[in-house]
Amino acid sequence: MFFELRFYPVKPGRMDEWVDRMETVVIPFQVFKGMTFVASFVSLDNPDEYIWIRRFESEEQKEALYKAVYDSPEWKETIGLKNGEMIDREKIRVIRMAATPKSVIR
Repeated sequence: MFFELRFYPVKPGRMDEWVDRMETVVIPFQVFKGMTFVASFVSLDNPDEYIWIRRFESEEQKEALYKAVYDSPEWKETIGLKNGEMIDREKIRVIRMAATPKSVIR
């Protein structure tokens, strides 16, 4: 099992709109497609940074879920296009990580 810690730069003044979109559109859609959503956050140090975590059981599962989400017509024609209006995709950072044996998140 591993996690993705994802940092999204949100365009100035759009954070409230972005959080609402994530919680009402993006996350529910990805969960419907099989993704495991762990948590999401807004940075207290940077008002334009949104952070979220997803969990995968294996690299194979991740690849299948990426395909199910990002290759879907809904994502390509609607969800992904609207997201691009609110975030700077070029500056997204993704950190893959594994929980240590005594981590509560395991």
